[in-house]
Amino acid sequence: MVTPRPWTLLLFRTVVTVEAALGLLQPFLAGGFLSGNYGMLDLHALNASAVGIVCLLQIVAAVLLWRPGGGPAWPAQASAALFLAEGMQIGLGYARNLAIHVPLGTAIIGCLVAMLVWSWRTSPAVEAAGESL
Repeated sequence: MVTPRPWTLLLFRTVVTVEAALGLLQPFLAGGFLSGNYGMLDLHALNASAVGIVCLLQIVAAVLLWRPGGGPAWPAQASAALFLAEGMQIGLGYARNLAIHVPLGTAIIGCLVAMLVWSWRTSPAVEAAGESL
């Protein structure tokens, strides 16, 4: 089992937690819009931009987790794929293509939650002095 360095795992956990929180907020903002609060659509779009920006930070954190951190490569690859999916999601939302926008959003949320759970269940490497995160 690969155990990443504590500081890289902490960074990744922090960024993934923020990304997941922003992602999980999206359906609530969309639901507010569908309930008749039309200002929620602007918040939904603004939050989508925040999700994309934080995903870029997540890619950086995942690469640090992998290369200097000694962790697995898949979080960096999954974060890059997630960024592409989120870009498509934003485009589909502005195009009002809800037939793809809604299921893709569900898949994105599922991926975010899976990465969040993995990051918090992964144990950091034990330092030479016996310290852990």
